[in-house]
Amino acid sequence: MKVDVYKRPENAGNYSYLAVPEGRPIPEEATNIDWETAEQNIDLDEDNETVLGLDARDALEQIGAKGYAISRVQNKVWLGPNA
Repeated sequence: MKVDVYKRPENAGNYSYLAVPEGRPIPEEATNIDWETAEQNIDLDEDNETVLGLDARDALEQIGAKGYAISRVQNKVWLGPNA
């Protein structure tokens, strides 16, 4: 699934990340926060590493349930597929 990822600053230089299916707007319940674009057109696939703090399986479950996914601040940041 292709997603667009947005970020917001948290404590200690960490970020929270919001993923929505590619081309869809940020859901209304999350628009009260100033999200900025982190990455667009990211391939969120269970075979890939964590993407910007979003575990693919968890993110896909969240997107299926509510239409978007939010990372946890303590998650590590990885980009791209498994090497």
